[in-house]
Amino acid sequence: MLDPHSDSTTAAIKGRILVIDDEADIRESLEVLLTMEGYEVELAVNAADGLAKMERGAYDLVLLDLMMPDRSGIEVLDEVRQRDHETPIFLITAYGSTQVAVNALKSGANDYFSKPWDNEKLLLEIGRMIGANRLERENVQLKRALKQRYGFENIIGKSERMMKVLDLVSQVAPSRSTVMITGETGTGKELIAKAIHSHSPRAGQVFIPVNTGALTPELLESTLFGHVKGAFTSAIASRKGYFEEANRGTMFFDEISTISPDTQVKLLRVIQERQFMPLGSSEIINVDVRLIAAANVDLKKLVEEGKFREDLYYRLNVIPIHMPPLRDRKEDIPLLVAHFFDKYGRENDKFTTPDGHCEIAFDAEALQFLMDYNWPGNVRELENAVERAVVLSSGTKVSVDVLPEHILEAGGLRIRRDAAGALPPDASLFEVVADYERRKIIEALEACHYSQTEAAERLRIPLSTLNQKIKRLDIAIRKRGDK
Repeated sequence: MLDPHSDSTTAAIKGRILVIDDEADIRESLEVLLTMEGYEVELAVNAADGLAKMERGAYDLVLLDLMMPDRSGIEVLDEVRQRDHETPIFLITAYGSTQVAVNALKSGANDYFSKPWDNEKLLLEIGRMIGANRLERENVQLKRALKQRYGFENIIGKSERMMKVLDLVSQVAPSRSTVMITGETGTGKELIAKAIHSHSPRAGQVFIPVNTGALTPELLESTLFGHVKGAFTSAIASRKGYFEEANRGTMFFDEISTISPDTQVKLLRVIQERQFMPLGSSEIINVDVRLIAAANVDLKKLVEEGKFREDLYYRLNVIPIHMPPLRDRKEDIPLLVAHFFDKYGRENDKFTTPDGHCEIAFDAEALQFLMDYNWPGNVRELENAVERAVVLSSGTKVSVDVLPEHILEAGGLRIRRDAAGALPPDASLFEVVADYERRKIIEALEACHYSQTEAAERLRIPLSTLNQKIKRLDIAIRKRGDK
């Protein structure tokens, strides 16, 4: 027989797994399967043996049999979850039913497999669960390490791309050189600009952001350079511009590609000469302002098309910094999620510890949807999703129910059914539970004549949660009185 502990099978350990099952054949087959896949496996012959092993050591995942001579798997689950909410536990049983799946989930199981199981599916789910759980555990440590290394409160990331960005920010911050930050909308370009300013010798002076795309050319020039009384019809008093107010500080030009050709000429003069004239004045004002610009379009292409001055482009693009889209640094998602949970947990005073840490977290299923989604709105879209989760959450563990519909649809969340409308034999725990939820909600709605408020009270869940489940589970709502 193949020795599961031979050197050839344990060269790369993917994680530690505990198998708790009273059947020797089951234990042996799982040990061989998992060891060949690269896991370190420990075996427990009954519930007491398994609980004792969990007391002595930590595991990345536990495979737990439902029916054992000394105690049931549900009882073991209940006891483990009283002190350990983090270790993933998969329930394995020969008694596959909807009620068993529901009871397993309620007791804290992360998934459910019937004997005989599909080896490929089991290994896939084990790998996915261990990976997601490890990412969650790393969040706090990585956030603390990043803060100690860079001191950038709101810039979160452990990916290689973000590390390069943060290293570059650390290098350029002390200089007075002009910086061009590029990247898609929502990637955090203004955060990078603020980090550069706050770690520069100008940190004690003002930081003025200017959204050039939100102002007309005339208003933008008046805002930047100021004007004297009577410079134009509505100039009833003289006014200082941002350049004068930002002297010895930093100005951040967002959407720099939108400024008009005339304003481009005047901006170039300020960069070259460090001086300007307010509108309607012949007085020259000297200033020392560091410029940071940002663009979500290809400025080089605009130069080639004659829509942006080439000389201004090169003056602004002294030190380019590119912000990667979130879809290219998905390993940062768990870190960002934890950061936003802390932020909005404090703002909403929900489940926060005295040190400001929020105890709310997505469960493994919801986190996997976030990891699989492509995030066209980047970090800003993720932040909105987490804020929504904080507001709608009724407990510290957040499920897919609170995720926006478009994220669920993109993840292909559907309950599979055969031609007769029944669940397929290989239905996952999630599909089984979702189907059970759907039937219970429809029963409650029918009993309450489709009053969602009364149905929510009957189900003892918040109305907002019921509304989310109705949308996610594609439940048709009738008007009261309809037959």
